[in-house]
Amino acid sequence: MRKAIECGMKCTSVESAYNVGAVIADKSGNIISTGYSRQYPGNTHAEQCALMSSKESPNKTLLSEASMYTTMEPCSKRLSGNVPCLTRVLESGIKKVYFGVKEPPNFVNCSGIEQLVKHGVQAVHIKELENECRQLNKHLSV
Repeated sequence: MRKAIECGMKCTSVESAYNVGAVIADKSGNIISTGYSRQYPGNTHAEQCALMSSKESPNKTLLSEASMYTTMEPCSKRLSGNVPCLTRVLESGIKKVYFGVKEPPNFVNCSGIEQLVKHGVQAVHIKELENECRQLNKHLSV
């Protein structure tokens, strides 16, 4: 999760979006890929960027055996009309998501965690790092 926080620190802060970092690790804990909000063009989210990067990785393992670490719960709705991160995670086959904070209702009402669990994905809240994850978005007073 600390690596996801480091990734989130790479975000350029904007008033209309969260700063989020994400990491995908294999079952041994080796990092497959990383991502952060707005890393790629097109209003990309951290989880989306990490999944995009995992497809480029020459040492990619099966995502069904991987875990995702994200500083904020995966979005379940996007105002931009882009595919929500929840959908991308479910389609990837990842079965375990660690998250730092639930998405505040500043932009949409998110049900990412509930939807992950509903679809058989284990969602683990890393409460010990919640304040560090929240600090990534101090520009939004979350």
